[in-house]
Amino acid sequence: MYGKNQKMTEVYIALGSNLGDRLKNLISAVDYLKDIGMIQALGGLYRSDAYGFTEQPDFYNSVVSLKTSLAPVILLDRLKEIERKLGRKKGVRWGPREIDLDIIFYGQLILNRRELIIPHPDFHNRKFVLMPLVDIAENFISPTHRKSVLMLLKACRDTTRTDLIAKKWYINGIKI
Repeated sequence: MYGKNQKMTEVYIALGSNLGDRLKNLISAVDYLKDIGMIQALGGLYRSDAYGFTEQPDFYNSVVSLKTSLAPVILLDRLKEIERKLGRKKGVRWGPREIDLDIIFYGQLILNRRELIIPHPDFHNRKFVLMPLVDIAENFISPTHRKSVLMLLKACRDTTRTDLIAKKWYINGIKI
């Protein structure tokens, strides 16, 4: 799948779930992500209050670093396919969901298309994205903000409760 001549880009993908077995949903998502790239690192597992529409169950969140040869829009299509396989249905914006997979960064690419904006336009306002991102890439410089993700976390005004559940939560598809 990954030839010698294929250009690989490191991408950061946020994972979230607040319906069903949240941990199992995140583990299954990571298992599927292994089919589209090489996992480089996983952030800690966090429990957070719902963001936006708050009258719903707490979320489990993390971030994965993945090297992939897929172009950004193809990657987005594959992420949507994984979401469907894991039971996600069209719902209200910021509503409850079995799984949510968002491209946060695609290398240093800045992309603004109707179907896809990279970096994710609201990542810097969300502790539940920044905290697991800092776990694995605290010095990564956002191409749009020109600051490290650690600096962005320190400046983040999000007051949503976000608690670390486990630093390590996935080893080859096994809960730990």
